[in-house]
Amino acid sequence: MNKNKIIVYLTALMVAFGYNSCDEDNVDLDPTGVTEQAYFSEEIEFERAVFGAYAKLSDFYWYNASQFNCVQPVTLLPGDDVTTTAQEEFEDFAGLNPGSGRIAYFYTAIYQLIARSNVVLEKNEQVAAGIYKTAGLKEAHRGEALFLRAYGHYLLWNLFGTAPVRTQRLASLADAKPGSSTGTALLDQAITDLTEAATLLPSSWSDINRGRITANAANGLLGKCLVFRATVSASNADYTAAIAAFDKISGVSLVPQFDDNFAADTENNAESLFEFQASQAFGGDNPWLPNDFDNPIGALSVFWGFYDGHWSLFGKAPFIATQKLANMYEPDDPRKSLTLNAGNLAIRKYVTRDRLNQPGQSSVNNPRILRLADVLLLKAEALVESGGATAQAIDLINQVRARARGAGVSPANRDNTVSDRAVIRQWIMDERLMELAGEGQRWFDLRRWALGGKLSLNNDFFSSANPGQMAFSAPKHLNFPIPTVETDVNPNITQNTGY
Repeated sequence: MNKNKIIVYLTALMVAFGYNSCDEDNVDLDPTGVTEQAYFSEEIEFERAVFGAYAKLSDFYWYNASQFNCVQPVTLLPGDDVTTTAQEEFEDFAGLNPGSGRIAYFYTAIYQLIARSNVVLEKNEQVAAGIYKTAGLKEAHRGEALFLRAYGHYLLWNLFGTAPVRTQRLASLADAKPGSSTGTALLDQAITDLTEAATLLPSSWSDINRGRITANAANGLLGKCLVFRATVSASNADYTAAIAAFDKISGVSLVPQFDDNFAADTENNAESLFEFQASQAFGGDNPWLPNDFDNPIGALSVFWGFYDGHWSLFGKAPFIATQKLANMYEPDDPRKSLTLNAGNLAIRKYVTRDRLNQPGQSSVNNPRILRLADVLLLKAEALVESGGATAQAIDLINQVRARARGAGVSPANRDNTVSDRAVIRQWIMDERLMELAGEGQRWFDLRRWALGGKLSLNNDFFSSANPGQMAFSAPKHLNFPIPTVETDVNPNITQNTGY
């Protein structure tokens, strides 16, 4: 969605009836407000419903989410790339419990994203002939909703593992208490949705709609979900399917400058597959209010203040790079200075080339959710783990390293004659750490590799990156707890092991 485009949110459709028992003429009055039945009668109303689903992504990034300043710690702090000197439940795992406000907020926001997507899908299926005037838009809307629903299930699996799968909107009280999923059911649903979405979405959008989900985005996330599932199931078929999905991505390339992937002036570039389109509500961005507060007022912006220690943290410690991350780069690797400040380990991504609506609290610098470098490394991993050509896998790693060094000499190419798959696997793990640090990817990687037996997560592993008191315990902390707000009202939910 283009930032300059006026975004109208579909938040709730309420019915107001006038009633007068003394006057029979008043019994059959038309509703005074818009009903759901009457609403979906024009193409533009379906467009607004889709935008309403997109808008829910802001809950993962805005400043005052759930009155905790932000909820990004849920994805940023559990890994070994980002740390903080403060005591944080997602940093040391000691305080991680079902009563966490941030976990409850994140969990609820994901299901709201899924619910909005399900409404779009239902109405899209039921739409009368002739409502859609624009060729291909009905199919594109379905593809967008399927992608967003899949992204919600992808997040749920990576954070909670066993949360319910939701593919229908809530229609009765009996539907309000679903049971927990098992195994990879959340990923399975995401893969099903993305497989269809990739056949429906356009290869590109017009400039005014730049940033909307494309077939490339669907194939990229599809391949990622397949690699994640294969990591824990050791399925060669999934790795092969992931490679096939990645091979369908076209018309994209690594941008020459690494830091163009985190700058406000180079958003939606040739490397980007999917970004949250940070913006400003047309009545004014308010970082203290969610975008559901009112149509013209609310937060569509993003908060990056935890990286630069802005006053809006109100004294809380900023997030910084781990010494492990700093030590991982070769001294002359340009990514090091573009990712962190070697002196104080301050993270520079998204900060040094930011653009703010309100300094410190409201940024319109898009979070990059999926980009080509991520995909290339995942494809390399799929080749290595499925018995594919090791030279091809190393060449993919080297594409990422070549872009990183630019006209310099570091990081040098990996030797593509190496055939030891364990060595190449470690190269991929290391490259993903250096390339994607601070982007909210690392914990998802560590978790899946641990579940798949590719590495061992324990207190020693985390203490080497985050010196201090750690309370990590596997398998307990490989899944976050299902929040109390869910288990208190749904007896069919099974709390994750250890909580």
